[in-house]
Amino acid sequence: MQGGSNGIGYGLKYQARCIADVKADTDHTSFLTGTLSLKEENEVHLIRISSAGTELLCEGLFSHPNEIWDLASCPFDQRIFSTVFSSGETYGAAIWQIPELYGQSNSPQLERIASLDAHNSKIKCTLWWPTGRHDKLVSIDEQNLFLWSFDTSKKNAQVQSQESAGVLHSLTGGAWDPHDYNALALTSESSVQLWDLRTMKKTNSIDHPHVRNLDYNVKREYTLVTAEDESGIHIWDLRMLKFPVLDLPGHTHWTWTVKCNPEHEDLILSAGTDSAVNLWLASLPSSDEPTPESFDSPNKPVDPLLNSYSDYEDSVYGLAWSCREPWIFASLSYDGRVVVESIKPHLPRK
Repeated sequence: MQGGSNGIGYGLKYQARCIADVKADTDHTSFLTGTLSLKEENEVHLIRISSAGTELLCEGLFSHPNEIWDLASCPFDQRIFSTVFSSGETYGAAIWQIPELYGQSNSPQLERIASLDAHNSKIKCTLWWPTGRHDKLVSIDEQNLFLWSFDTSKKNAQVQSQESAGVLHSLTGGAWDPHDYNALALTSESSVQLWDLRTMKKTNSIDHPHVRNLDYNVKREYTLVTAEDESGIHIWDLRMLKFPVLDLPGHTHWTWTVKCNPEHEDLILSAGTDSAVNLWLASLPSSDEPTPESFDSPNKPVDPLLNSYSDYEDSVYGLAWSCREPWIFASLSYDGRVVVESIKPHLPRK
């Protein structure tokens, strides 16, 4: 189903590609987003949906010294977040704290409370412990995986362990398993790598090239969703990796990102360089234990497309579901346009 946007919009001053749900804010539906300007001072915007649900309000606007390539919100403190940033050929990562008086017009600037400065390669992303208050944080560069211990009271971060993925693998990103806190999935140019944080070793892999992004299904254990440049979206059962359990067509150009809904196990969002966001109903087999016979051959592609939001003028790189209101999502196109939509009109009736 094709459709324009009935959502509410918000414009950033510069180009941008990352947006995150502020999961720790239980009183408001809010998002953080950061800009990507090479020549100008960059910005972090804290935006919230108004109480009437009819507009997006800027609750905080903060200067950030460099281009923001990745942004992740702390799951237990709504004022803390991390960014990966660049200045020319130099990349860095840091943890920031929003000042307490951020709602005032002359609010102080962001406080850098920790620098993730152990990297020697190009940093790709940071991952927070999936849920609740915990001191663990992961950062990923092109060659290495770092596990950090973050102390909020002392405002510092220390490397707990690190491991190289090998010179033949160029890492591009990753996701933390919400069902097994010792497990990570990392994307590389040639495969998806599954890692165990206890041993800091790779435990398995999916040999699929050009995986742009991936996400674990929060409501369904052993389920991983991948977005690939040209072959669309694949849904995997981690107990049986020979073939995906379901294929989705993806986008007419590169499928850039996928996000599983935090409450509804069959709902998936995807975005791509075709200037569209797609909402999928991906119903999976209900069997608790897969059998080898079920995966002798890949399933034929199906098209359970609930809606395609196509009212964008540039590639869409950022997607975030609201954990507080899981029928709401925010999208971010490269031209700096944030759109917040409700999926309620497109949900199938029971």
